[in-house]
Amino acid sequence: MLRMNSRVRKAVEREGADHYVRLLLLSFAITVSVTRFYLKLTGYPQLGNGTLHIAHLLWGGLALFISAILMAVYANRWVYTWGSILAGVGVGLFIDEVGKFITKTNDYFYPPAAPIVYTLFLLVVLFYLEIRRSPDRDARSELYRVFDTLQEVLDRDLDTGERAALDTRLHYIVAQNENPDLTRLAEELLHFVESNAVTVIPDEPNWTERIIQRWSAFEERWINQARLKTILSVGLGVMGIWAMLDFILLFPPISSSLPFQTPLASLTSAGRLTGSTSLSWFLGENALKAVCGLTIIVGAWLLIAGRNKPGIRISYLGLLIFITIVNLMEFYFDQFSTIVPATIQFGLLLILLYYRRRYDSNVSEVIS
Repeated sequence: MLRMNSRVRKAVEREGADHYVRLLLLSFAITVSVTRFYLKLTGYPQLGNGTLHIAHLLWGGLALFISAILMAVYANRWVYTWGSILAGVGVGLFIDEVGKFITKTNDYFYPPAAPIVYTLFLLVVLFYLEIRRSPDRDARSELYRVFDTLQEVLDRDLDTGERAALDTRLHYIVAQNENPDLTRLAEELLHFVESNAVTVIPDEPNWTERIIQRWSAFEERWINQARLKTILSVGLGVMGIWAMLDFILLFPPISSSLPFQTPLASLTSAGRLTGSTSLSWFLGENALKAVCGLTIIVGAWLLIAGRNKPGIRISYLGLLIFITIVNLMEFYFDQFSTIVPATIQFGLLLILLYYRRRYDSNVSEVIS
């Protein structure tokens, strides 16, 4: 039982925390990708003169500072949206230059820099997946979220859905009866929320909800199980063939007859493969990549054959190893050119999870 005469320091997850972390994650990933593509297309220009160089890390620090100021000064809920976006942009601009600050030569193209950025991205993804789970419920935590939502009452922006959520939470607190004082407070708030003093506006969708509604309408009309399975199977098959092809091109009889430079030759000429150790890692990475490719192809074939459960399981395993292990090694050798295939792999994983959730919920235990 909560004692009102003692301080409570237990952290409480904010209402909509997963939404804010998702915004941070997306803005982080987009910032790094756009920055690298822009610099590569423009020949890595520098802002400054013979003495000064205004690195984009400084702009990242400025974005982080503005984000912190906004969330430290203002209490409006919309501040957390913009603060999350600015924080993601700031972290992206900052971490993109990590190579300069872990080497004595300030080497922006230091090979381990890209894996470091990708590792940070994966850690944020794991953190996002963790907070997506339903938080622990108790009277104190629910009251925190109630007070957070009550800001909409002050802004006269409380819609019917938010009012229903308030009503549900307050009834839960009253029913728990964990602390007489908190129960009494919840009863008073419930009386206030249900009174005519609270202005409730129609539940109009925001821009993200409108996009979701349009996508749902498109999906209802054009996407069925057969079409989605075809898209998924073809995507997995092409990804698998591409992964195996890179390994096949390493063999001298094949690579010597090609009219273009193979990845092995281009990395050697670029100085990325400098000895037996780096060569062994590169060959091992391509071998594991080929195994993942074969696994994904088998998964695609099983899906086409109607064996959804093993097909989803095997495809998920192949994509997971691709995303968490192979890409780390790929980023080391190919730097940020791996962004495009990594994005496609994440897309295929999302489609696979969506297909499982909508059409094959009986295999949810496989990858939950």
